[in-house]
Amino acid sequence: LVIRRLEIKQWYQRRVRGKKEDSWKIDGTKDDREPVENYVVQRYVDAPYLIGGRKFDIRCYVLVTSYIPLKVWLYRSGFGRMSNSRYSIDSIEDTYVHLTNVAIQKTSPDYDPEKGCKWSLIQLRMYLLAKHGPEAVETLFRGMDDIFIKSLQSVQKIMINDKHCFELYGYDILIDETLKPWLLEINASPSLTASNQQDYDLKFKLLHDVLTIIDMEGKLTGKEKRVGGFDLMWNDGPVHCEDLSMEGAPNPPFTTNTMLGCYNNREENLKKMMRSNFLSQKS
Repeated sequence: LVIRRLEIKQWYQRRVRGKKEDSWKIDGTKDDREPVENYVVQRYVDAPYLIGGRKFDIRCYVLVTSYIPLKVWLYRSGFGRMSNSRYSIDSIEDTYVHLTNVAIQKTSPDYDPEKGCKWSLIQLRMYLLAKHGPEAVETLFRGMDDIFIKSLQSVQKIMINDKHCFELYGYDILIDETLKPWLLEINASPSLTASNQQDYDLKFKLLHDVLTIIDMEGKLTGKEKRVGGFDLMWNDGPVHCEDLSMEGAPNPPFTTNTMLGCYNNREENLKKMMRSNFLSQKS
């Protein structure tokens, strides 16, 4: 968005100076009309939620295994990407202040590769709980759930559906000072490059759980609501928790089957699930 604003500013300056490119009509005569350019106009969220005076956004992972019917899995773990510079609206052209991408932040002169610029999603959720309480945080995360589902529903009818295909999306969410979530972008091919050991562990486990859900070996029953770190949040309709007393469940409990930023005991879940499926197949 910052780069686009600069492009619009340059375009306006060229127009004021009267610099126009020649264009021609079909009959060969000169067309003196101003060439039409397409732009997407967006509102810049100028009052983001800050931690330590720094802007951040949240990367979440959503797995779609079917569009018709829509079947969506949400990964419990993710991370917050922090800016390395203190936020100020006065420096709109400073990418280190406004863009939290690691590819940009790691080029900052005072970037520390050992510390990095990421928080785990569970750390971020605990911080918000301590600052604002469970009710406000649950409202925030349910708003993020709405973003995941409604964005997928908006393209459901135009996506090519193939039962042999799946897609892992990387959602980037910004929170403003009122704890309202805003969708920044959806990455169809999210980066799986690790910036440190913690990042490597998260993405390794993420890919492991994706392949488990794809189930090329036919070990699942198809009725699972949780596989590793993934929770089934939509299966042609909202998915609800059967056991609200489960470990890691939000407090106060909500009936939707999403645990974003909660305890991710994925290894325990995988062992229990595989053992149960193995015994049911034997019987």
